[in-house]
Amino acid sequence: MILASQSPRRKELLSLISGEFRIIPAVGEENIPEGSPPEQAVLLLSRQKATEIYSQYKNETIIAADTVVAIDGRILGKPHSEAHAAEMLRTLSGRVHSVFTGVCVIFADGRIENFAEQTSVEFYPLSDAEIANYIATGEPMDKAGAYGIQEQGALLVKRIEGDFYNVMGLPIARLSRCLRGIS
Repeated sequence: MILASQSPRRKELLSLISGEFRIIPAVGEENIPEGSPPEQAVLLLSRQKATEIYSQYKNETIIAADTVVAIDGRILGKPHSEAHAAEMLRTLSGRVHSVFTGVCVIFADGRIENFAEQTSVEFYPLSDAEIANYIATGEPMDKAGAYGIQEQGALLVKRIEGDFYNVMGLPIARLSRCLRGIS
């Protein structure tokens, strides 16, 4: 089995399902059509990643995933600066947003399972000081929506509805069922 991601969180989560897998990250450019709804975007991106790796390793099961944060129909990617991270966190402050993770599994026999999971996350209202302190940790800079729920970003979250691990980037219960052929 191959995980087509270099995310340490996905590696950690996949190890809960299987201790035996290799990591070979997809390196292709991520292309989604302008204006794509978040669920379609993550389905497409995860499939692009899985297909790229499967083209080189056809006798292996490939797992790829992509996660986005969305609010008001807008996808929030990874911030490109601290100011951008602050803008994202102000947008999420005191509101409910969605986290979508698309997963694509291409089995060694060529069969493809592609699904998306959605989790709703509500943030507490955040002060400018809370936002600045969180950004100072450096944690938001490599994460969609400028936060990671598994670290200090957990202090921003009032409640979630859905799969916690989906917010971390890999809905492991659903993936485990997929790998075992259970709906």
